[in-house]
Amino acid sequence: MRIKIVKIIIVGAGEVGYNIANRLSSESKRVTVIDKDKSAIQRLAENLDVQTVTASGSNPKALIEAGIKDAEIFLAVTDSDEINLLTCLMVNLISPTTKKLARVRNSDFDPYHERFKKENPHIDTIINPEIEVVNTIRKLMEVPGAVDVGDFVDGRVKYVGIRLDSYSPMAGMKLIDFSSKFGEDRPLIAAVIRSNEVIVPRGNTQIQAGDLIYFISETKKLKKTLNLFGKKIQPVRNALIIGGGRIGERLAKMLELDSIKTKIIESDINRCHYLSEKMNKTVILHGDGSDQKLFREENVGNSDVVVSATNDDETNILVSLLAKNLGVQTTITRIEKSNYFPLLSTIGIEKVVSPRLSAISSILQEVRKGKVLSDISIFGERGEFIEAVALESSGITDKPLKRISFPKGAILACIIRETNIIIPKGDSVIKPGDSVIIFAVKAAVKKLEKLLTVKLDFF
Repeated sequence: MRIKIVKIIIVGAGEVGYNIANRLSSESKRVTVIDKDKSAIQRLAENLDVQTVTASGSNPKALIEAGIKDAEIFLAVTDSDEINLLTCLMVNLISPTTKKLARVRNSDFDPYHERFKKENPHIDTIINPEIEVVNTIRKLMEVPGAVDVGDFVDGRVKYVGIRLDSYSPMAGMKLIDFSSKFGEDRPLIAAVIRSNEVIVPRGNTQIQAGDLIYFISETKKLKKTLNLFGKKIQPVRNALIIGGGRIGERLAKMLELDSIKTKIIESDINRCHYLSEKMNKTVILHGDGSDQKLFREENVGNSDVVVSATNDDETNILVSLLAKNLGVQTTITRIEKSNYFPLLSTIGIEKVVSPRLSAISSILQEVRKGKVLSDISIFGERGEFIEAVALESSGITDKPLKRISFPKGAILACIIRETNIIIPKGDSVIKPGDSVIIFAVKAAVKKLEKLLTVKLDFF
């Protein structure tokens, strides 16, 4: 069976555009990138197997020359919300059947999202990675012992990344022994990260102290599962946010609703005045968030959590290190540059959020063919959770999992059947209409796509 090659046009060759082009082209998608920045286009042309056009993305002639009339998907991911909206308007006039995705970050546009979808420019999906980042920060605050947290099935299932301590009863165990020791309460281990390598575990995999473990759990059983790891959920009473930009503002408003005492330290005095007018209970402080003297004056060591959310990665790293040095147990660090990810855990920075990765995950969810419900990248895009619906035509339905060969580097992590959450075993059977959660390393996604295009038909 021949697999149709998907044609995708991307306007914007910045970090998000470059990385999504890299991911999609490596999965045999036909990708064209448009940007008027010659140096950004040259970088793409030299490093990626994509077509490039040096022009304004809102120029109708450039869109037509790039092949917009034959494109299935159009992505507008420049750094300008206004340009992204305008390019989608032009695409809607030239090729109304092309699926349109746009990155729109300014909260002033929030009330108009539904109208953008229903009226011109008829955008199919509006992506605001900053909202996703704020939601992720809130989830991390709820599970202080976790490095990473995310939801599936409308919040009924969570994936959690946690560092395995030496005193954990799981340290040194093989996965095959989990059933006899933990019974039905056993967690499904989807990934093990050791020495910056992502391992998709098998039954004889032995997990070790210091490993970063990603597991799947029913939300209602999460507290019990965390106890197996020797971790406890503790309520957050107060928080300090460094950086009063869009992420800091959105987060503070969310924390106010949850009655969490919040302070923001912001270096721009005009932004401080703006925030003071917008906030109800949040305390706004003008100052340098990396100033150790200011930290001591504000008794930062007594904060339950410190979130460093400025637009500068280096400042955010420094802030988190200073906070940890003053005794803060939970720090959450905003990072944009992917080359920092492998280094952060070595200096003690574990809880990291990235608007860029959130944007890429949101885009992948929409680009995948068929009934993909969510697509979440972890560990600097080196692993991926995919939640999808198994269709009646699926070759993996109605037979035991032990008779199905998944590509090396991929694992079925969970089956959801109506109200039942099933941790799969060798004799488990996927039924048509079930939702499935699959974890795969980046190198396995292409093989998984080829297999599932024919067998599962959700790509």
